[in-house]
Amino acid sequence: MKRVKIADLKNNLSQHLLYVREGGVVTVLDRDTPVARIVPFEALEDAEAGASTADPYWARERLALLERKAVITRGRTRPRAGWAGAWRPTKLPAGTPSATEILLQMRRESGR
Repeated sequence: MKRVKIADLKNNLSQHLLYVREGGVVTVLDRDTPVARIVPFEALEDAEAGASTADPYWARERLALLERKAVITRGRTRPRAGWAGAWRPTKLPAGTPSATEILLQMRRESGR
């Protein structure tokens, strides 16, 4: 088990996470006081949801379980992809400056 201070964890996060992926455990210290432990992730097994370790973490059964336990509230609306696809970009008349060109012009005129 490794013990690392917060600054070292922030500066070398990738290295510490690699250590954890390989099965190691990292204890995070705040001024020599343990405040957290980073352990390898293991898929949760929950008989109530009927989930197994082979299921993806966010399987439908897991989300249903979290909703029953009032941990999450799932949205009820349908996606708006059809609505967004129905709109076409506005065509500007030829010779009209782009938004970027207008912004740059405004900045030059403001003297900043």
